[in-house]
Amino acid sequence: MSGFEDIASSRSGPIDASRQHGQLGRKPLRMIVTGRAGQVVSALVEWGRRQDLFDVVPLGRPELDLADPGSIEVAIRSCQPHIIVSAAAYTAVDSAETDEANARAVNQIAPGEIGRVASILDIPVIHLSTDYVFDGTKGSPYGETDPTNPLGVYGRSKLEGEQALAGATDNHVILRTAWVYSPFGRNFLKTMLKVAEARERLSVVDDQVGNPTSAFDIAEGVVAVAKNLLHSRASELRGTFHLAGQGAASWADFAAGIFEASHRFGGPSAQIDRISTVDYPTVAKRPANSRLDTAKLASIHGVQIPDWQSSAQQVVSRCVTHHPNPDMV
Repeated sequence: MSGFEDIASSRSGPIDASRQHGQLGRKPLRMIVTGRAGQVVSALVEWGRRQDLFDVVPLGRPELDLADPGSIEVAIRSCQPHIIVSAAAYTAVDSAETDEANARAVNQIAPGEIGRVASILDIPVIHLSTDYVFDGTKGSPYGETDPTNPLGVYGRSKLEGEQALAGATDNHVILRTAWVYSPFGRNFLKTMLKVAEARERLSVVDDQVGNPTSAFDIAEGVVAVAKNLLHSRASELRGTFHLAGQGAASWADFAAGIFEASHRFGGPSAQIDRISTVDYPTVAKRPANSRLDTAKLASIHGVQIPDWQSSAQQVVSRCVTHHPNPDMV
């Protein structure tokens, strides 16, 4: 498998990164990431420019079209990867309710096909999933073994994608994350900053709670997991894990943190009116509790995600100042 000795097969804990780099040698390993412009894809590509361990290759349309299963094997084989990061997904939660066929093609069928190809090539897959596999009725953070019960098409398609991948290859890690934000694409943090440029007061839902998670923190976690998977065949390194920012917040709390940071950096801010979910109806139902317990990831893979406030502050700074330096985050 990728030419590495399985010297850590008996270990149950994280792999030492410095020792790992020595084992990998000088030639970069090819990490392909599905998609071209997603938040995590963009964060991983940016990370890749700052190091020589992995050659991070975004792979999307037209070469790889997740809605076209026939394109997947050809596209992956052409890149000759050492590891696959399955990051792209159909994430339009409300649209999925009326566009179920496309949501299932991308979120359910494609991960199974990616897993099948990875199994043939004997390489690991890291697949990103979501807090929406849970119904949000639990009164505490969700663990990996808690019962799943998605509330809508998006969550069901992502859960079925997890199952399809796991059924296709044992050599996988599923990373469930939540409330992703970054300077890239469309997300809650960027929306708040944009709306605050035109409005002094905003109504924000205060009875849905989760873990805001920076795409840069996800990228760092993905890389750490990738190193471990390439270093060892140990079964405990594989399976399902939760990766999310530390500390819980409601959407209103998250918005308040964004505006506090933005004001500090001279950017837009607004007053927040805290409202209930019933006051902001959406097509798809959202889980009231999206909190994820990340202890397993920390214990097995050594991945410690920072608190969401510090990570959000760095992203806000970059958005407000349009700072080009990726080392800011």
